[in-house]
Amino acid sequence: MNTIAAIILGAVTAALVTAVLGFAVIPWLHKLKFGQTILDIGPKWHEKKQGTPTMGGIMFIIGVVVAAAVTLITDKVMGGDILAQGLTVKSELYTKFFSGLLFALGVALIGFADDYIKVVKKRNLGLTEKQKTILQAVVILSYLLSLYLGMSQNPYMFIPFVGNIEMGIFFWIFGFVVIYGAINAVNFTDGIDGLCSSVTITCGVSLCAIAYMHKLFGISLMASLLIGGCIGFLFWNRNPAKVFMGDTGSMFLGGMVVATSYALNCPIILLLSGIVYVIEGASDVLQIGYYKLTHGKRIFKMAPIHHHFEMCGWKEKKIVAVFSIVNAIGGAAAVAIMYFGGYAL
Repeated sequence: MNTIAAIILGAVTAALVTAVLGFAVIPWLHKLKFGQTILDIGPKWHEKKQGTPTMGGIMFIIGVVVAAAVTLITDKVMGGDILAQGLTVKSELYTKFFSGLLFALGVALIGFADDYIKVVKKRNLGLTEKQKTILQAVVILSYLLSLYLGMSQNPYMFIPFVGNIEMGIFFWIFGFVVIYGAINAVNFTDGIDGLCSSVTITCGVSLCAIAYMHKLFGISLMASLLIGGCIGFLFWNRNPAKVFMGDTGSMFLGGMVVATSYALNCPIILLLSGIVYVIEGASDVLQIGYYKLTHGKRIFKMAPIHHHFEMCGWKEKKIVAVFSIVNAIGGAAAVAIMYFGGYAL
């Protein structure tokens, strides 16, 4: 099967399955009374969102998995093997694709547990930070182990304009810190209608382009599934949102973004392709740190930073548009750097 056709098929299938599922999943969530609980400390105008169904991330999780199966089976039947094409050995590409998908499902399961506790007990606190950290650590280390066992050489990371750097023990230390930070930063970005989905689309486009221009078509497919799922979800999640993705969805998106960047052996590219995630996560850390150091003073009116702009009077649609443009610019810079930076797996 033509690689471009396979990548498009993956994105379109993920988008259609996700969008169509909304007609069944959203009424089902309403029936179960799985509504969002809004924080009292949040913007007052968010109170009208009280009770909007959450855990809608289930829609694009199913969409991505179904689209992956449809695309891979169709490609195989037509005599192709998109996961085996590229610059690395066949086994590595298979490991990166399937372990990445399983990793995303693993962190999504943690998000599901968090959401379930919130909606059942009607509170905004689900799992404690300690519980989430322990569970995430287990999934992250399992993912890193799968990558390690699937490698045909010593662990390394590509750094643009520098080359491939052997990681040694830092494969585990650096990996845990980066992955833990990334999946939670994506989670922070999910705070207003359509924001996380829109930003993730721009991130996915840049990662898809990077993989494709280096003939890593299986990784491009992974990114296209992410893009399609988010597009289908925006049909329901754009302002005014009829459903929220919940931690179930945001954790899955974080897992997919991380898995795609790791499949490129260049997780640091997320500093540009996911620059909004970085800004959102950093704003929250800075706010908490400054608050503790100054005994009550704040840098932002509210964190993460998208809420700061809300408090400054920006409409949700404006925030989504501006943040998506900023991330698209970061993504374009990432593509340029990976093109001119001497990339080699």
